[in-house]
Amino acid sequence: MLKEIQLCLCAIFIFAFGIFYQLYQDPGCVFSCKPISKHSLTPKDVMSQGRSIIFLETTENLQPSPLVLCSVESAARIYLDRPIIFLMKGMDNNSMTDLASSCPSLSFLYAMKNVFIFPLKLNILFQDTPLLPWYLQVNATQEKHWVYIISDAIRLAMVWRYGGIYMDTDVISIRPIPVTNFLAAQSSQFSSNGIFGFQQYHQFLWDCMEDFVENYNGDIWGNQGPYLITRMLSKLCNLTDFVDTEDQKCHNISFLNPQRFYPIPYGLWTKYYEVWDSRPEFNNSYALHLWNYMNQDQKKNITVGSNTLVENLFRTYCPTTYKTLIRAAKQSEHLFQNETR
Repeated sequence: MLKEIQLCLCAIFIFAFGIFYQLYQDPGCVFSCKPISKHSLTPKDVMSQGRSIIFLETTENLQPSPLVLCSVESAARIYLDRPIIFLMKGMDNNSMTDLASSCPSLSFLYAMKNVFIFPLKLNILFQDTPLLPWYLQVNATQEKHWVYIISDAIRLAMVWRYGGIYMDTDVISIRPIPVTNFLAAQSSQFSSNGIFGFQQYHQFLWDCMEDFVENYNGDIWGNQGPYLITRMLSKLCNLTDFVDTEDQKCHNISFLNPQRFYPIPYGLWTKYYEVWDSRPEFNNSYALHLWNYMNQDQKKNITVGSNTLVENLFRTYCPTTYKTLIRAAKQSEHLFQNETR
């Protein structure tokens, strides 16, 4: 009898512990919660905690390049405890319903637990920001740099509204960024806007959006992007040259050393597509910006078997994307052999 009572008490204890543990994990979820489908979630649902890694596709393209896929995959692997958000202008509810057929190259990303793909809805995003009046009045067809300008606007509004880290889609993550409010120096006293992170509703981003509108000039490439960020940061602090690999602090904003994301400067961007005698470790870097803007004319590709730096980066940090390149190379070789028989 005593043994039966002990077993009963043990069972009650285990059951009670399970309930308390579940309450600790999610106070609103005890008996009724079930796994939630990604299709039923909204950007607000996923990004509410302000810890997202955010990527943008501001064209209608639904077939991202291998470099874009690698950027998203590498972030998903480095930031396993964070949601990775990929917002696409060409995406709509229909294409989201059947992602495998409408965007087959995205299927493996969507299968990763922490990757979320959403349509990009600008009217909603710009609500209650200084950017909305500008967006409703600007004539996009008259803007020669429109794709870059609208991207500059979106990233400011997105991080201000939700918090988190924005990354360009040619940034390969190699280790976690350990700070929250930060800007990335491209060179001494000059800030990039290709990667930055802030807490939700940070005043610096609001000031940047106001400056975006007040000093708008679409004829100058980067005026609403890196030049805007640099001039706003310069108003806060007296920027100086970096010492070795040290970062700088500007009020509550970390201004991160160029080595963190730009160990290979833009003038040497082709080195990513070269074979190195010894592979660099990038021990002082959190991610690598591959300067895809500079590659528009030369259109250098990631070639399987080339042993270039970029191929090795793919192999290490985005292995699934790399496997798709291997399959594509084999299929291409097979077709070529059939044609020459």
